[in-house]
Amino acid sequence: MNRITKRSENYSKWYNEIIDKSKLAEFSGIRGFMVMKPYGYSIWEIMKEKLDKMLKKSGHENVYFPLLIPKTSFSLEKEHTKIFSEGCAIVTHSKLIKKKEKLVIDPESRLQEELVVRPTSESIIWKMYKRWIQSYRDLPILFNQWGNAIRWEMRTRIFLRTNEFLWQEGHTAHSTKKEAIEETKKILNIYTEFSEKFMGIPVLQGIKPYMDKFHGSDTTYCIEAMMQDGKALQIGTAHFLGQNFSKAFNVQFTNFHGKKEYVWSTSWGVSTRLIGAIIMSHSDDNGLILPPKIAPIQIIIVPIYHNDHGEEESKIDELSIKILNILKEKKIRVKYDNRKIFTPGWKFYEYEMKGVPIRISIGKNEIKNEKLEIFRRDTYKKMYITLMDMKKNITHLLEEIQKNIYQKALNRTKKMTVKLDDYNDFKERMHRLGGFILAHWDGDKNTVKKIQNDTEATIRLIPISFGKEKGKCIYSGNNSSQRVIFSKSY
Repeated sequence: MNRITKRSENYSKWYNEIIDKSKLAEFSGIRGFMVMKPYGYSIWEIMKEKLDKMLKKSGHENVYFPLLIPKTSFSLEKEHTKIFSEGCAIVTHSKLIKKKEKLVIDPESRLQEELVVRPTSESIIWKMYKRWIQSYRDLPILFNQWGNAIRWEMRTRIFLRTNEFLWQEGHTAHSTKKEAIEETKKILNIYTEFSEKFMGIPVLQGIKPYMDKFHGSDTTYCIEAMMQDGKALQIGTAHFLGQNFSKAFNVQFTNFHGKKEYVWSTSWGVSTRLIGAIIMSHSDDNGLILPPKIAPIQIIIVPIYHNDHGEEESKIDELSIKILNILKEKKIRVKYDNRKIFTPGWKFYEYEMKGVPIRISIGKNEIKNEKLEIFRRDTYKKMYITLMDMKKNITHLLEEIQKNIYQKALNRTKKMTVKLDDYNDFKERMHRLGGFILAHWDGDKNTVKKIQNDTEATIRLIPISFGKEKGKCIYSGNNSSQRVIFSKSY
């Protein structure tokens, strides 16, 4: 069985091989469009289920808006249109005809108005808000949508940046600025909790610098995570849109005092990029490592048969099925792989590659000694325990694995986060190790461009929790009021 490329040899190849060999996804043959295989999609389904519960608990309702947006609606918010129009797919005709044995566009079927395939749904949603919002009594609106979006990308990478991706996008409308800002921060905290509690990925919270905020927003909040190769990955964003879209679409409401006012709003989202984050944050040179809370298979049971197909095999099956039923009663996602067309060694490799947190092996020795072999994917350690101990402690073991995976990622993030004030040290560190560098910035976007040209690093966020601190810009020496986070990124 061929092992995958080591991270130290070629990180990009390692990443692609994990996706391939663990059967998560592959490109479809259409540039930038991926097919999510059952195992990859089941990870997304679990993540979707967990996050959906969190959003509903916080008062949000699921809706669905059309994939196609009239171009006139899409064009109304100018800053929004400016950035997204560069990567849009446009529907211009509604019919194909056969001509000389070829399918061609019917010129007679040109649409009266061209339609944009959604890169994001603000435009179509605000068209509907104009119908629905008349009074402060109609607010707040707290919507969430699960769907897909299309954005043409120059360079694609499976899960991380594809022309089509699955995601959730939240859209809310409020009667006050304060309420909209509180909503944005609430979502940022929900994303943080989801990333750390379920995905096992520690994140930094912050605000995007003015030149990198979502076009059409007043402020973009974000969470960033550190991958094993020293590059940052943006996990999620939450945008305080101010009144920009309500003014563009002329959506006003009558407030409590009987006066007309423009609506305040937010939008926010995470996507299938999260699966890429899990791969790059946790996996090792033996394949995928999944946190138990989002693993489609939390425990795999592998019987070890020998040539004797009689009594011994029956005892192995009997014990395996007993364990299977015990684990199912505990609401654990478990699979019993008793296929005889594959050897136990092949199965071990398969489920290690797929990142299944726990493997239970049962053979004649386990029957004889009345102990089970328990293998932990996160540490590669084996232990031998009785059936009674397994029944008592298996849930705790899954929790321990979840905590260990998170702690390992947290320790790495802390180790790869430093404060620097000397630009030569900054360049050397970024070139050699990468990571998060806390450094002063003078607020000039041209300074960031020069630093990026030297090091490939950009400002990932302005930290929320670190507070103000006067100093000198690491590049220009000009005055600075706060440190920001620099890093290379995906």
